Amino acid sequence: MPFWKRKKEDEFISLGLNRAATAEEQAIAQKPDEPEAGFFDKFKAAVTATRENIAERLDSVIGDRRKIDADVLDELEEALIGADIGVQTSLEIIDKARLQVRRNQLGDVDELKRLIKSELQSILDSTASHRKHGTVASETEVPLRIKPYVIMVVGVNGVGKTTTIGKLAHRIKSEGNEVLICAADTFRAAANDQLAIWADRSGVPLIQQRQGTDPSAVLFDSIKSAKSRNADVLIVDTAGRLHTKTNLMQELEKMRRIASREVESAPHEVLLVMDAVTGQNGLEQARQFAKSVPVTGLVLTKLDGTAKGGIVVAIAKELGIPIRYVGIGEQMTDLVEFSTQAYINGLFD
Repeated sequence: MPFWKRKKEDEFISLGLNRAATAEEQAIAQKPDEPEAGFFDKFKAAVTATRENIAERLDSVIGDRRKIDADVLDELEEALIGADIGVQTSLEIIDKARLQVRRNQLGDVDELKRLIKSELQSILDSTASHRKHGTVASETEVPLRIKPYVIMVVGVNGVGKTTTIGKLAHRIKSEGNEVLICAADTFRAAANDQLAIWADRSGVPLIQQRQGTDPSAVLFDSIKSAKSRNADVLIVDTAGRLHTKTNLMQELEKMRRIASREVESAPHEVLLVMDAVTGQNGLEQARQFAKSVPVTGLVLTKLDGTAKGGIVVAIAKELGIPIRYVGIGEQMTDLVEFSTQAYINGLFD
């Protein structure tokens, strides 16, 4: 179920809402989560380069040998680090493998692969657990009576933020929701033009004002418009001027205050967009944003364009922020919900 879905029928009672769930809400509550058509194939294709960097390199190192020795583990350690899984994480995984080899608990290559998959799965699952039981927002926190559901999208320029907003708007709308986009990046002249193109492609209305307008004023107008249209979701674009970090963070904080004043508990999500191709540099950008903005989830773009897709693991390990979506292609539908299972299987199967 998408992260932005609201409370379902069985949760209305605990909120004390005096109404029964509609037929549509009951259908949503009863509908099981199902993978999209071709979902796993798409994910596997997206991490092909990373898979070649890890699993196929491991196969090459081992050759016909079935025994795990020091040379195999050293080569695998290099492969994990080269895939941007992170130095510390890679060392921890291989050290655990070395210990199990010494104890005769790890006998062959298949067992080694299972160990690596298990360790990576554990790291990613811990982030999902943090999402469910920690302080980050999730679909169980916002009841249906609150409209619009406000998603603020942040990130430095050039990471694919505008493209992500367009694809996200298309995805949410295609699931039967009324969506509105707020063009609150009024600093860059081209920002609104680019966003307008994507809004048109996704068939979603765009609220914008002239360059230089106070972003909070654009947000205020957008919220008013969303309420008048009874829109379900408002997606807010923001400026990505990391080199003027202090002013940007003050601007984002002001926008958060406006949103919370106009809509209960808004913004309900703050999504940070990252470019997978930038690897560890992107991780540092994310770290800086997370220090200043209450990021609730990540969107990782261009996963299909890098051999260092291990950055997914580094993000989970170092930031503890859940990955909501990944970009795995150029098409409008190529923004998919992140799946730990699909990612791990794509690397090794």
